[in-house]
Amino acid sequence: MKIKYILFTSALLFLVSCSTFKRAEKKFEKGEFDSAIDLYQQALKKNDNAAQALFSIAESYRLSNRLEIAEPYYKASIDSGYTEDEVFYNYSLSLKANSNYDKAREVLESYLLDANNPEIKKLAEFQLKNLYNIDEILEDQTFYTVKNLEEINTPAAEYAPFFHDNELYFTSTRDDDGKVYKATGDNFSDIYKVKSRGANVDTATIEKLPPIINWSDANEGSVAIDSRGRTMVFARGNTGKRKGLNDVNLYITRYRNGKWSEPELMKINDPEAWNSTPAFSEDGRTLYFSSTREGGFGGVDLYSATVNSRGQWGNVRNLGNKINTPEDEMFPSASQDGKLYFSSNGHPGLGKLDIFVAERKGGKITISHLGKPMNSNKDDFAVFMYSPDRGFFSSDRPGGEGRDDIYTFKNEDPNLKIVNYFLAGVTTTHNANEEEVILPGANVRLFSQDSVLLGEILTGQDGEFNFRVSEEEDYFIIAEKDNYFTTRKTFSTVGKTVDKSQLTSLITNKVFETEILLEEIILDKAFELENIYYDFDSANIRADAAIELDKLVTILKDNPPIKIELSSHTDARGEAAYNQELSKRRAESAVAYIISQGIDPSRIKARGYGESQLIIEDAQTEEEHETNRRTEFKVTEYDKEIARRIREQEEAQFKKGTVEVEIKDEKEVPEASTDEFDFN
Repeated sequence: MKIKYILFTSALLFLVSCSTFKRAEKKFEKGEFDSAIDLYQQALKKNDNAAQALFSIAESYRLSNRLEIAEPYYKASIDSGYTEDEVFYNYSLSLKANSNYDKAREVLESYLLDANNPEIKKLAEFQLKNLYNIDEILEDQTFYTVKNLEEINTPAAEYAPFFHDNELYFTSTRDDDGKVYKATGDNFSDIYKVKSRGANVDTATIEKLPPIINWSDANEGSVAIDSRGRTMVFARGNTGKRKGLNDVNLYITRYRNGKWSEPELMKINDPEAWNSTPAFSEDGRTLYFSSTREGGFGGVDLYSATVNSRGQWGNVRNLGNKINTPEDEMFPSASQDGKLYFSSNGHPGLGKLDIFVAERKGGKITISHLGKPMNSNKDDFAVFMYSPDRGFFSSDRPGGEGRDDIYTFKNEDPNLKIVNYFLAGVTTTHNANEEEVILPGANVRLFSQDSVLLGEILTGQDGEFNFRVSEEEDYFIIAEKDNYFTTRKTFSTVGKTVDKSQLTSLITNKVFETEILLEEIILDKAFELENIYYDFDSANIRADAAIELDKLVTILKDNPPIKIELSSHTDARGEAAYNQELSKRRAESAVAYIISQGIDPSRIKARGYGESQLIIEDAQTEEEHETNRRTEFKVTEYDKEIARRIREQEEAQFKKGTVEVEIKDEKEVPEASTDEFDFN
């Protein structure tokens, strides 16, 4: 805004210039950076707070995603005497954004000699380490080819491509309706779509999504739609309801009767943080997004949330420090082959945001830079793979049509082979006739060996479940249903990796099959423990017996509502009284071992039956005698109140974003980890 004034005295000039600077500060605090820049420029002409004004202009450009323009203003502010630690760090970032890597290193090395702010010093050390890797990144050879999607790009911004059902969705500021977003001076952004066969778009079909999605006075951003086309999640911000940069949140809408429903704020949003850039996993059961919420590793971190059997989103967790850095990570995208693409200015890269890919193998995460030409010294972000070797991404690199453009790319690696690994299974139970039958409605969860929850499925009438798994990794599965024993089973892909050199197809799916048997909890029904052997005339627990008893320990830990009786039985050889006493000692020895493993003594009691409950009355062979010698357990009590409390706590903690149950000595639920990441 231009201020007209008449110069009467030097005192009046001073008051007016101060007023201009203060107005600029207010605009800056509100996030109206474009207006703030104009006012700071006016203050500069009056030489008022010049060093601070120069720095604030640079910050306004940086915070409105124009970091490369900020470089001369950071330099001028330093030359004018501005010496706060942040100016040197941000100046180096702007130099890097302009490919001036040597100067960026020089600035950081000089700053670190006299750094005062511990937090900024740590960031500077981190960024300097990245700058030392620039030459190695520049030398990397890649097989990517890229092309500007000129058919849909305009002088405005087009970005965040998403492809679904032969339609390309994207975000754009092309609609000039007279309303301006004051942070950047651009039009408000909206979500559009166009019919497309891969990268071949039909420009005649470009249309803006309806007003129920696109508000005229808000920015709509990245969009994600699940594979069935029934659920859309998108970012919306700057509505004016909250001041500053954190006024961005995720909204969810569902496709019903040929149209999208009224979008609702998702409960996974942190109201005090910026929440944006959503992406569904291939199966639609996990949502990845970025957020500035507290507890992360940097400014913007990547998070995941999962949907439970009731359709509620929760279990929000940080993806960990293998992916997240002290800087920004955003724009996640899960590909068909189980990899996670994302953009970062924290991992070693060429400039501003660069594109990286995370891959899980052997339980570990590896991060790879996509190299040139996918990356440049400008912002490269928002990858979406619509086939195993082709996709879209966004960039504001030179030579485009507008501020941000959408590009297409192809991976022309002649040795490209993709192997997808899946674990498919079914939940079963025994019916009244002891026949094994399908059990629907079981909740099945997949965990990594270190207890990271990787996926959750409620089985349908067919009892089937399916999880994506990674090569060379150990897992365990927990299946549960009300009034049935919670059951766990181990699974491993170690040693089962497909040799890609023997493959001829671009894509190969390797499916492992399993089955989980859940027994109904019936009071006083006996279940035999296999292979509980004792030395002759002894009640001592042998090593092989301990292995089997550990399985019962697991059952008790996984099923806190139950109390059991553990019984020992002998064969009919020998005196009945002696057999009775021996079985009692053996049962007590087994119970003592189980208690030593952390089970509450009140949940288990020992009982010796001697030879009073023979399975084969007239046993003759050693095999028949062995059938009579057995250890069993039966449920004597099933506390439905404990079961209800556990379900309530699990649901509450799911909504809060944790998965740890705190009922003492009743149920152990694996705790979410921030060190590893799943791509399911």
